[in-house]
Amino acid sequence: MNKLNPDHLHFIPLGGSEQFGINLNVYAYGEKLLAVDCGLGFADDRFPGVDLLLPDPLFLEENHKKLVGLVITHAHEDHIGAVAFLWLRFKCPIYCSKFTAEVLKKKFEEHNIKKAKIHVIDPMQTAALKPFEVQFVPVSHSVPETMCLFISTKAGTVVHSGDWNLDPTPVVGAPTDKKVFQELGKKGVLAYVGDSTNANVDGRSSSETEVQEGLKNVFLKQKGRILVTAFSSNIGRVHSILKAAKECDRQVAVAGRSLHRMIGVAKSCGYLMDVDDFVSEDDLQYIPHEKSVLLVTGSQGEARAALARIARGQHHFKIGRGDTVIFSARAIPGNELEINHVKNNLIAAGVRVVTPNTTNEMIHTSGHPRREEIADMLQWLNPKIVVPVHGERLMLEAQADLAKETQIKHVIIPTNGAVIDLSAETPGIIDHVHAGLLAVEPKRIMSDDHRALSERRKLQYTGTAHVSLVLNHKGKLLAPPNISTMGLFDEADEDESDFVATLSGEIADFIEALKPVDLSDEDIIAEKVRIAFRNYINGFLGLKPKTTVHVTKV
Repeated sequence: MNKLNPDHLHFIPLGGSEQFGINLNVYAYGEKLLAVDCGLGFADDRFPGVDLLLPDPLFLEENHKKLVGLVITHAHEDHIGAVAFLWLRFKCPIYCSKFTAEVLKKKFEEHNIKKAKIHVIDPMQTAALKPFEVQFVPVSHSVPETMCLFISTKAGTVVHSGDWNLDPTPVVGAPTDKKVFQELGKKGVLAYVGDSTNANVDGRSSSETEVQEGLKNVFLKQKGRILVTAFSSNIGRVHSILKAAKECDRQVAVAGRSLHRMIGVAKSCGYLMDVDDFVSEDDLQYIPHEKSVLLVTGSQGEARAALARIARGQHHFKIGRGDTVIFSARAIPGNELEINHVKNNLIAAGVRVVTPNTTNEMIHTSGHPRREEIADMLQWLNPKIVVPVHGERLMLEAQADLAKETQIKHVIIPTNGAVIDLSAETPGIIDHVHAGLLAVEPKRIMSDDHRALSERRKLQYTGTAHVSLVLNHKGKLLAPPNISTMGLFDEADEDESDFVATLSGEIADFIEALKPVDLSDEDIIAEKVRIAFRNYINGFLGLKPKTTVHVTKV
């Protein structure tokens, strides 16, 4: 990256632009850096063997001495989930709300990180992270103590929205206070860096209070056991489920580690105190089916979550005909196949499946603003610059169009790694830095372009073939070629078994025909046999498998 003008404020998204999740943002001013959020995302079939994706923090690692702090807006995984994985790479103090801090401490404990310094910032309090001043402004969202950030420098003030909406009657926390934003707008806002998730959806988001009523109405229609799945961090939804269950004379139990953890944190911070307590999962066996609700993890089809295991019959809690599973969550793009797999298993067992698309009742609402809410925010703030983030390109473009409709002078659509100069006179993208992804395996973290992943992708589609050759010093075979394949042939198929046997003879003949100069070099033998071997298979199957040849001379 070229040297930045220290008198200009710059915004550098390292993750979360043009994609869901994996949020990591950086502000640069006066030779210093401020990081905002550090979240994870879910891997899809492009990453075989990988469950989670993280933003690559290389830019922060290389500039860690300039980093004054990491600010976390709220405790959703796409904003906080990568911190414990990556903090050791760019060690810096962390600033967040009390609830978010408690969630983060649990994550650090799991990763055996003991030295991270977490500063708890109260609502409306300002953290002095010179040359930045960051005011924590509470907004309504589906997780407690979600904060919008007013980031002030001598170059101007940026509103970094984080996730938010304008729910007039949230069940946890207070509504977003428009007066705070209007007052800032009167003082002058340089830029608004805002949530685009629902920017292409007309109207306004429904209230969580309506969801509580919708869940109650669905509960009343069910005769057997009810299972509800939602995001573990959606404490507002947990509150709604408890309230709805009580109105239907049902008791609620919980299954799933992440739900237990989030509910425990919520109670330690004073939330969920105005609702009935949970019963233990073991107690459900003594409660009539028509009197119980089980809140479970797995709304995104995660294979190891409680709901997926229940659907496969691999959980001690058993359900069947007459029972109902309610999906009180939206599908994160990319998770549809896994979610449908769980639904199909449930339906095959005679379980009724209720989703937001199969009922007229309101059983889910988004925590993100729709177009009318975004329009209100832009009107309150009247920023000189709008930078849409947090969403796929479709959503970023939708918010950009809305900003232009509301007469915002400068609208800049970023890509991950873009260096955006927020100068009021000439804002725009002036450079790029590295902004990749990291893939999380059980025992390691690696780059998304790691050779192991690219080879796995190939193996998914073309299989693999291996030949071992044992030659004497003159290059003569001492034993027939040993051939092994995976994903190509079925030994029980006579034709295919005969072809593999024929291959051994073809390779032996091919080696006999090699020139003496080639037979003197093991690498040349291996490469020539590899090409011939792969061509033989391609001629039979039309596939070009990953092919390896090992040559041993004795």
